[in-house]
Amino acid sequence: MPDSKPGAQRPDRPALVRALAAMETFQQRLMALHSTEFATLDITMAQAKLLYVVATAGELSMSEIAARLGVTISTSSGAVERLVELGLLARSDDPNNRRQVRVSITETGSATLGQLRELNDRHIRSLLESIGDDELDIVERATRIMAQAISDAPTPTPIPAGTRGS
Repeated sequence: MPDSKPGAQRPDRPALVRALAAMETFQQRLMALHSTEFATLDITMAQAKLLYVVATAGELSMSEIAARLGVTISTSSGAVERLVELGLLARSDDPNNRRQVRVSITETGSATLGQLRELNDRHIRSLLESIGDDELDIVERATRIMAQAISDAPTPTPIPAGTRGS
């Protein structure tokens, strides 16, 4: 079985180990670039993650949020409450179940996520502008390969509530 076979699950794949190490280094350095500007947004990484989860779904119940974040309903409820107070999320009654509350992102929350995207885009653009055209071709190809891998990946199963901290 050759090392280059797509999806090969061998523990001795040096190329996979190198790729994971390079990705980890890249992510750490990118976070370091973001950290100063991110601090000006007045939200934590956990709050940004909650905003992103709600925004991508459109609207979620508290139990759905807890399942997607891998936390308890109590933890997700407290986190949602803080973002509601900041005007980033909104709660509404579920018309199909009066005991349920639905959570959605507000315009202010969407604008905050937009700021995060702009921050990321600005840093990525700056990095890409410093790379030569030959290397940019490699980055483009690698990015397309990763995008295809994401498209081909199975939908992840939510982590059971309470098995991971917020």
